Amino acid sequence: MAIRKIRELGEEVLTKKCKAVPKMTLRTRILIGDMLDTMYDAGGVGLAAPQVGILKQIVTIDVGDGPVVMINPEILETDGEQRGEEGCLSVPGKAGVVTRPNYVKVRALNENMEEFELEAEGLFARACCHEIDHLEGRMYVELVEGGLHDVEPEEEE
Repeated sequence: MAIRKIRELGEEVLTKKCKAVPKMTLRTRILIGDMLDTMYDAGGVGLAAPQVGILKQIVTIDVGDGPVVMINPEILETDGEQRGEEGCLSVPGKAGVVTRPNYVKVRALNENMEEFELEAEGLFARACCHEIDHLEGRMYVELVEGGLHDVEPEEEE
């Protein structure tokens, strides 16, 4: 697999609505592998296809429990509220406070194009909302309360 260039705030591809994925192809499988490699390489917990310049409804998330791939994801339910610090690989060095649901139920397809549903809370719910927003051409900076601030890069151990 390969590390792809992460698109940054201001690039037009991040403002466009993504197309549904009608079937699994070799090219799409390669894209998913590259997205996971890119997400891990950049130290992120989520990545959406438009962040690597591809307008397809695909997200990858790993909040520490192993990778989750969602194709054509749709949020079915939300509940509760959480307010916290959020950042984005497409907005390097910045973060801001965002309010998101504390619980989400999502329907999506897996890499075999089989439908599944998942329920997420806390950080996983936040990541689902954040990445699915990317598929609609929305970014977290539109939701930030009180503006963005600089964040220190983490020290390598």
